[in-house]
Amino acid sequence: MLRWAIICAIIAILAGALGFTAVAGVAATIAKILFFLFLAVFVILLIAGIAAGKKISDDFHHHDSGLSPGS
Repeated sequence: MLRWAIICAIIAILAGALGFTAVAGVAATIAKILFFLFLAVFVILLIAGIAAGKKISDDFHHHDSGLSPGS
């Protein structure tokens, strides 16, 4: 998704440099939408990954604390 945002941004820059302002505007808008969509998905997955990691870590420590080698 980020790759498509970069491609649309490059198309917008090239179209703007060549004078195709309508194409440049549309490509820039698409690039912005894709970039923010990518950013939102990244943040959601980052938060989910951190939460899952904490849960796994907490579960591991709770199960591990009940076992002692001498008992």
